Amino acid sequence: MKVAFLDRDGVINKEVGYLFRIEDFEYTENCVKGLKALVDYGFELIIVSNQAGIAKGLYSVNDFERLMSWMTSDLARYGIKFKDILFCPHHQDGVVQEYTAKCKFRKPLPGMFFKARDLYGIDMKSSIVIGDKLTDIHAGKNAGVGRAFLVESGHVVTKIAHRDYEIVKNLFEVSKLLTDEIMS
Repeated sequence: MKVAFLDRDGVINKEVGYLFRIEDFEYTENCVKGLKALVDYGFELIIVSNQAGIAKGLYSVNDFERLMSWMTSDLARYGIKFKDILFCPHHQDGVVQEYTAKCKFRKPLPGMFFKARDLYGIDMKSSIVIGDKLTDIHAGKNAGVGRAFLVESGHVVTKIAHRDYEIVKNLFEVSKLLTDEIMS
């Protein structure tokens, strides 16, 4: 199985900083079209998301799960389903004791990717990672993911000369790039 590993904030939804309320949620430009295209190309979708706001006491695991339940239900209306949603609630500078820790699942470490690989038998070389920060890209590449895309729809992207990822405008542009490659 090949997977599109997706960061959430800045990739699927617009970056607002510690998103947990449904009323603050807004999809990035053409996100739904991009997700549908990835599914059409045979990718399973897995979200891999750092959620430091939980450790920092800004919202709870229940708040996060409520938002994700709403989002997955909303996207299911378009035939988009997620294989899994993995998240790391830890941060070493947290204030909630049970989540204040260094953790192997917090990106840029590849723990969430390895967990998904082991759970689902994922072919990492044929999989992709899409993120809006280098921590997303590094986590995927450290897990052996074959291809990486850094989107400009979230955090500011600094373009450097030597890189092992592609920079694109947003999630939809990743799907357009893949379409162009398939057609050529």
